[in-house]
Amino acid sequence: MEQKKSSNVVWHQPTITKKDRERLFSHRGAVLWFTGLSGSGKSTVAHEVENKLHGLGCHTYVLDGDNVRHGLNADLGFSADDRQENIRRLAELVKLFADAGVIVLSAFISPYRADRERARNLLPEGDFFEIYCRCGIETCEERDPKGLYKKARAGEIADFTGISAPYEEPDMPEIVIDTDRYPVEDCADQIIARLKDAGVLKP
Repeated sequence: MEQKKSSNVVWHQPTITKKDRERLFSHRGAVLWFTGLSGSGKSTVAHEVENKLHGLGCHTYVLDGDNVRHGLNADLGFSADDRQENIRRLAELVKLFADAGVIVLSAFISPYRADRERARNLLPEGDFFEIYCRCGIETCEERDPKGLYKKARAGEIADFTGISAPYEEPDMPEIVIDTDRYPVEDCADQIIARLKDAGVLKP
């Protein structure tokens, strides 16, 4: 467990609560945590889900792994320690979004189960949805939208998940979408249906 460097810090209780915000928004704040290999469709599906939620009048935001590394986590690389710190910061960030009553969609590889569980444990039960974008590595390599697999195979990228670094599949995710078998819209509809069943969205 990381040691806090700050001292004499007290959590300030807000006057407007998460429940107040949820009543205003007419939906629950929640975290949709997309995980999977590079090229498995995490960002693509997350944005399609956001489009559908936006059409329903929901307050949403997509946190993309690459985008966050441009700013908040620009000081981190891809070693095991840096990956862990990357997810630790992102987990704290999505916790704040959910507390604000927003449905936040996080699209990070997040290759380690322990890191994903730490993120889950920051949220109240029922507010965290781990969504496994299941896709064979062969398909991910065929897609290779950023050309990263080709570089990793050539030894130009070290610690690349699925090639020279591990990916630990989720044990019991709330949702599994087979992105190499079904169209993006079908995957998004599956997620929306689950959010309705779970009471995040009003019927």
